[in-house]
Amino acid sequence: MKIAMWSGPRNLSTAMMYAFGNRPDCSVVDEPLYAAYLTATGIEHPMREEILASQPADPAEVIRQITGSNPAGKPHFYQKHMAQHMVDGVDRGWLTDVTNVFLIRHPARVVASYAAKREAPSFDDIGFWQQTELYDEITARGGRPVVIDSHDIRENPEAMLRKLCDAIGLPFDPAMLHWPAGGHADDGVWAAHWYGAVHRSTGFAGAEGPLPELDGAYTEIVDQAMPHYKTLQALAL
Repeated sequence: MKIAMWSGPRNLSTAMMYAFGNRPDCSVVDEPLYAAYLTATGIEHPMREEILASQPADPAEVIRQITGSNPAGKPHFYQKHMAQHMVDGVDRGWLTDVTNVFLIRHPARVVASYAAKREAPSFDDIGFWQQTELYDEITARGGRPVVIDSHDIRENPEAMLRKLCDAIGLPFDPAMLHWPAGGHADDGVWAAHWYGAVHRSTGFAGAEGPLPELDGAYTEIVDQAMPHYKTLQALAL
């Protein structure tokens, strides 16, 4: 099984990669289209040059890799993707050949967390409209994506991971609930900038507190993102 997990940034996506990566039957890959996205958009991100040097910049090459044989011959292959990396012109025909899952999070939490790592994010940076676009495209092609909210995972990791595994036809493994501190061997090179908290973790963080207070342009971004979040939230496990 190939599992394509479509997230936005600051969305529990790395913890979910670690959860699947701790299964002995599952290989993982970390944002394989990141360099292709940076090349196509010209956008400036932290560690841009290191990212470009670490991955193929041709999306067709990346897609060949992630749709080929599973790494290490393992039966399952978990792919951590950012929805915004699927820019116009990237082939989407392969999306019906994988099991698609959408990982969502309240926009206020995403914006507050992202802004702490990269100043002045835009609406396009955080992946919400790209998630709904991809969801609609996959369903139009006959796919049946699964949606899961990171808030619910943090409220009850075992219950939600059991639900997720059941929804995609994968046996639950308790190994998904914990992982060694210090990161994963398959972390992208950008982990040094973005993954500090999850590198210190050995499992999912506890339940989230009140929504962060935002103002100005950040509030406007949240307002833009909310309809997309609510659309997918209504479909969540």
